[in-house]
Amino acid sequence: MAFKKLLLLLCIFSAMAISAQTNSKIYDIINAVSKERIKNDITTLANFGTRNTFSDTVSNTRGIGAARRWIKSEFDKMSTECNNCLNVFYQKDFVTKKGNSRVPHDAWVVNVVAIQKGTKYPNRYIIMSGDIDSRASDTMDFTTDAPGANDNASGMAGTMEAARVLSKYKFENSIIYVGLSGEEQGLFGGAGLAKYAKDKNWEIIGILNNDMIGNIKGVDGVISNRDFRIFSEPVPANETERQRKARRFYGGEVDGISRQLARYIHKNVKTYMPEMNPMMIYRLDRFGRGGHHRPFNDLGFPGIRIMEAHENYTQQHQDIRTENGIAYGDVVEHVNFGYAKKLTAVNAITMANLAWAPPSPKTVKIGGIVEASAKLKWSPVDGAVGYKIYWRDTTSPTWDNSKYVGNVTEQTLDGIVIDNSFFGVAAVAKDGFESVVVFPNEIMR
Repeated sequence: MAFKKLLLLLCIFSAMAISAQTNSKIYDIINAVSKERIKNDITTLANFGTRNTFSDTVSNTRGIGAARRWIKSEFDKMSTECNNCLNVFYQKDFVTKKGNSRVPHDAWVVNVVAIQKGTKYPNRYIIMSGDIDSRASDTMDFTTDAPGANDNASGMAGTMEAARVLSKYKFENSIIYVGLSGEEQGLFGGAGLAKYAKDKNWEIIGILNNDMIGNIKGVDGVISNRDFRIFSEPVPANETERQRKARRFYGGEVDGISRQLARYIHKNVKTYMPEMNPMMIYRLDRFGRGGHHRPFNDLGFPGIRIMEAHENYTQQHQDIRTENGIAYGDVVEHVNFGYAKKLTAVNAITMANLAWAPPSPKTVKIGGIVEASAKLKWSPVDGAVGYKIYWRDTTSPTWDNSKYVGNVTEQTLDGIVIDNSFFGVAAVAKDGFESVVVFPNEIMR
């Protein structure tokens, strides 16, 4: 009898630990991100003069060709240091002037890709991207200096630094670190890689698009090294008419796969980096604009944009000059490297959590219509030791309530009425890492 009681207590304490713990490896990852390495990489990228997509590809010191070769060489060095753990290659697509108003001449748009294969789920990928290219005031001008220190050497340097840190670890899921090109001319690099992923039947956990992560002084006068934005669209762009109609009756207008990814980032930052203020923006991107996560969203993949909260438009898409006492241009002097380090860490811990987590349940059923309690049932997940049910008020942006239910695949939430909350389920690994929450996708009657 005493042994049974002890066993029961151990099971209870184990469940409590899984449901509430943090993992010291995540703090190690945060501490390993280097401000100095990010500074050096941003400076090197800016010193290529211009990285316009259609700039020089032959020179070893100037233009997009020199920049992408240097990025690849850095990924190759990292791979050597981690016993060839990265598969580094160019992925490219040809773009032409025809039908493209921002393309001055036909050219190859070349992405630099580094894949760190997972040990258990090699075909499941979490992607971090930065943009290689830069631009001057005139996007068709591919010869004028356009150092692009913040837009977007900061995102590219952050991606490279995340690769340096995370390549020291082994993960069950795969991670891709990529420098995308052609962003300023029409999101060509993202579109090319998204199609490549679709053709290869990759299972994309999500893409973290980093575009401008180095400025803390806003044109509005606000200065903050803690605020940052996570842009995400509410529902998939390719949802079916049946799914759209169902939302009228069951809800989910802000619960698409990209929005769940945004909530995942928000939760992990609040857990491991509480000094930061992640701002979830309920929009694909800035007003009327788009970033390199959009082509992935267009094909039904989850994806978000991480960027600074307070922009300075005098330092974006501007020729270097001084007018009326204002210094225009995207130069290294305007970048806050400590802030870029923090946002790089945000990406690194998000990818680590996801890469160590089991897959999400594919099916989550919900019931409890005209009953006193909500009921949930979900498909089992290989590698999960348990599951966590989340729920929130329908007006809340975050999952505010949760219950770890152990290794079962159905649960009734007594006294919680289905009409008054939204619900979701995540799979949990033995060391506490969680999948992205899945919003119910089937109804139980």
